[in-house]
Amino acid sequence: MRPRTTDSPAPPPAGRQLSRRQYVRFAFYKLDPLWRRLSDDEQAAQKRELSETIRTFNRRMLLRPYSTVGTRADAELLLWQIAESPLVFQELATAILRTKMGSYLNIAYSYFSQTKRSVYEIRVGGDSGDTEEERLVIDPSEAKYVFVYPFIKTREWYHLSQHARQGVMDEHIEVGKKYPSIRLNTTYSFGIDDYEFILAFETDEPADFLDLVQELRETESSRYTIQDTPIFTCVNVRLDEALDTLGGLPIDEPLALGEARESWVEVCALSELEPGQTRTVFLEGKMVGVFNIKGEIYAINNRCSHARGPLCEGTINSDECSVVCPWHYGKFDLKTGAAIDGVVKKPVETFQTKLENGMVWVGTKLPPPGGG
Repeated sequence: MRPRTTDSPAPPPAGRQLSRRQYVRFAFYKLDPLWRRLSDDEQAAQKRELSETIRTFNRRMLLRPYSTVGTRADAELLLWQIAESPLVFQELATAILRTKMGSYLNIAYSYFSQTKRSVYEIRVGGDSGDTEEERLVIDPSEAKYVFVYPFIKTREWYHLSQHARQGVMDEHIEVGKKYPSIRLNTTYSFGIDDYEFILAFETDEPADFLDLVQELRETESSRYTIQDTPIFTCVNVRLDEALDTLGGLPIDEPLALGEARESWVEVCALSELEPGQTRTVFLEGKMVGVFNIKGEIYAINNRCSHARGPLCEGTINSDECSVVCPWHYGKFDLKTGAAIDGVVKKPVETFQTKLENGMVWVGTKLPPPGGG
């Protein structure tokens, strides 16, 4: 990818085409109990093979693992997948089936959807809520829990006028604003799966989600609901931790309290990343933008902290080592991730980089056990 490079970045023109829609898949797996009768060594070997297979897709999709062990009886593992093409979902599913452990994994539920701009005005009575750009991009947070469920409305709902539906949604949205600890990701399944919407609520406080759902039952919009189950309570964990919850000898290396660990992913050969060029890669469930600035490699979170714009597609100023978001005028320092101009107020996360045998690598430090 070759972003525009200039010594004097300017705001993008009004009406610029926004990011492409993303495809989203929630794949819930149930492990065949026969797997737990294998020897400890075989279980550990199969988990490592599966983990390595899934990680080979880090260049092609954003993937977040979650455990449902202890919260559901019919599913134990969630792989939340986000990509620009649905074909990569099929390739990952096939790769998993080809592993030894894959022969013991059954798909309990699979939800397929796509991002899309909402037809409703979300910002009611204030400045909270996602922008239209943000609703085209799924960028999972670090929240400890995600609550996922499919959703279908009645046909009567779609026979209401747009004005009437907006009025009903105004009440629904106002209730949601009372729970700022909860972040909603809405994706659409019309015509591509059995449902109409797939909802994923992220939060660190399950009690807040319980209270939100109970209060939403009392709103007018609830009258137009056909289905909003099954509901999955999913715990955010690293991939090896998620596989360890399934049983067998742990493959996630134990750490002492307060000890940190690092995670690295290979990006590309340095010869494929010339000065002024960029790449994206996925690391620990985050999209990372990698930049070659005059021979120095920098890596930052590729999603703008203002509206999740793709920074690798922005305007680079090599002299000041900065990039401007392509959606709105927001400038970031590529060395520090600091927001230095425009509408942006919050910095973006930076990542470690290194060169090994001519290959570019990106890494991050993971929080230690007991670190919160």
